[in-house]
Amino acid sequence: MNRIARTFRQQGTARALTPSRLAVAIAFALNFPAQGIAAQAELPRIDVISGGEEAIAKQAGSVSIVDKAQLERIQPLSTEDALRGAPGVHIKGEEETAVVANIGIRGLSASDYKTLILEDGVPIAPGLFVGNGRYYNPRIQRMDEIEVLKGAAALRYGPNTIGGVINYKTRDPIDGFAVSGRVGSHNYREATLEAGGATPSGEARAGLMYTRASSDGFQDKDFDMQDLMVKAGMALGDNQWLGVKFTYYENDANISYRGLFPGEYRAGSQHNPAPDDYFLTDRKSLDINHMWEIRPGMNLSTVLYWSEMVRDYWRFGVDTAASNAAGSWVYTNTVNGNNRAFDRIGMDSRLTVANTLFGVRGEAEIGVRIMQEEMDDQAVAATRANPRSGTVTADRKDSATSYALFAQNRFDVTDNLSITPGLRIESYEQEREDLRNSANNGDSSNTEYLPGIGATYKLNPAAQLYGSVYKAFSPPLNAQSIVTGVDQQLDAENSINVEFGVRGSRGALRYEFTAFQMDFDNQITPAISAGLANANAGSTLHRGLEGALGYRWNNGFSVDGNLTWIPVSEYRENRGGGIDKGNRLPYSPELLANLSLGYTSGPVNAALSWHYVDEQFGDGQNNVPITQTGIWGGRIASHYTVDLTGSYDVNKQLRLFGAIKNLTDERYIAGLRQGIYAGPERAVEVGAKYTF
Repeated sequence: MNRIARTFRQQGTARALTPSRLAVAIAFALNFPAQGIAAQAELPRIDVISGGEEAIAKQAGSVSIVDKAQLERIQPLSTEDALRGAPGVHIKGEEETAVVANIGIRGLSASDYKTLILEDGVPIAPGLFVGNGRYYNPRIQRMDEIEVLKGAAALRYGPNTIGGVINYKTRDPIDGFAVSGRVGSHNYREATLEAGGATPSGEARAGLMYTRASSDGFQDKDFDMQDLMVKAGMALGDNQWLGVKFTYYENDANISYRGLFPGEYRAGSQHNPAPDDYFLTDRKSLDINHMWEIRPGMNLSTVLYWSEMVRDYWRFGVDTAASNAAGSWVYTNTVNGNNRAFDRIGMDSRLTVANTLFGVRGEAEIGVRIMQEEMDDQAVAATRANPRSGTVTADRKDSATSYALFAQNRFDVTDNLSITPGLRIESYEQEREDLRNSANNGDSSNTEYLPGIGATYKLNPAAQLYGSVYKAFSPPLNAQSIVTGVDQQLDAENSINVEFGVRGSRGALRYEFTAFQMDFDNQITPAISAGLANANAGSTLHRGLEGALGYRWNNGFSVDGNLTWIPVSEYRENRGGGIDKGNRLPYSPELLANLSLGYTSGPVNAALSWHYVDEQFGDGQNNVPITQTGIWGGRIASHYTVDLTGSYDVNKQLRLFGAIKNLTDERYIAGLRQGIYAGPERAVEVGAKYTF
């Protein structure tokens, strides 16, 4: 449901706003009117889920929410850290602050981009159609809540909704001024400033949030990051609202795709395996939201969005033979610059209308999205003496224009039964321009029709059944669709997704249990016929169960746990290269489990959390020993970690918080790529927040 997420209302007629001078300056600088607006200010946005328990009950699929209280309890350093305990979510960590995204859902590889990630309803991946979606991961410091939605309701968004939709919801401006800081292991340092205020009438509001963080990093993977968000909102008459959000993010991270050799890992090495490689990111974005309550029961939500991102990746060349002989990376004096710049502009508009069709009450939602993406992709040959400049060896421009139309109608057949059919149409055109060799120029186009239907049924006050079946897709990128100027005529990766479950609550007990299946009829794989560099081939199947339980005692204690069991995650046909029918897909652990014992009473909000990840394979060949075969593959052993986290409110203005991550100091393999990624060792963080 598309609804206004936050309303700025003064509590009581005598309550006075006391913004700081900086907050007042923000409001006046944006020229917010203090008079003449009848409605109170709201910050509109397109939400995945909004409206609490009532909204969740309307979703014909699994829903999990990491709310503000949970974020304060677990004290995450990254969005991936915050998602680690969500049902069905698997994180393939590369470093502790998650500069790049590695999120898998229900057995889908965390190295692929088959889950749509949004911020305030807007796509955040640098390129959905033109380039890798993992290059940008928003900062947790500015998040207020995280929504995870699976099932047919994900058809409202796209593309890449095979795993579902993750929506990060940013904080709204505060009234006044606040500062916070955090320090921790590996010389971690973080400082955050928040400032905000409203006009005297309370009908317009503005604020900013700025975070600066740096660290020497586990394994000396240092980074220096800054993140700025400015938000503003105002009412336009009695029934319209306007919101604006601008963000700026910059991060210089000493990370690479290279990991440790097996001997180094077994010896407990703590060094950075690529000490001179750097991943440099710069991103700006602007969202303009408009909400119009046309009449009771009819609302129009529209967002215009723009983003610009530059990602320069400088990697030193290696002597492969010498590296294998030495059991560690031996670097040469050559430097390879893999530098990309992304631009995106788009519009998403959604109309919701309460109606009566065929004599049945319900609600329709109709949406349209138009989006244009571009990626400039350059390869630069540099040297150790001049590691940030050199000869351009490749220069390509990839672009894509996409159109989407979506419509669904929820039929409330009875007070207990609702049925929601829907259809999404995604049409996209891709073009590649090689600025050094026009023979490689080409274009491609495709249209996908994605039907779905979902239903909910209230058995009794303590139980609701839900289920859905829908077709989901993930489009090929330009580099896969157009090779040496030839349209590869690739269909998108398609999956028929089915899930059904039961959720509810009884007293202090809350639960949700879901059975799911994702049946791919094609994957984009290496060529199986002459003349094509890529081809549609390879059927795969994911099938499993997902369950979550929570219980709250009156004494402040609580327990929350979830388990995801995926017994089937396999290739359904031989694909060559050692990938045989029945092999398990990479980065698809059979079991994921999370258990948290919490305590919330008065000023205390704390948790002891346990996370378990079953064994998994780093390649489709299902090799047992970890070896280098172009990429690194092999069986990754199971592991668990324990975290002790929490916060304490000294008074209304001062909050103290802290965390001990990986309390038992487990050493484990988090993932493989060009070497072994070791999971972060035990780390301690402490901090404080003061609100003026």
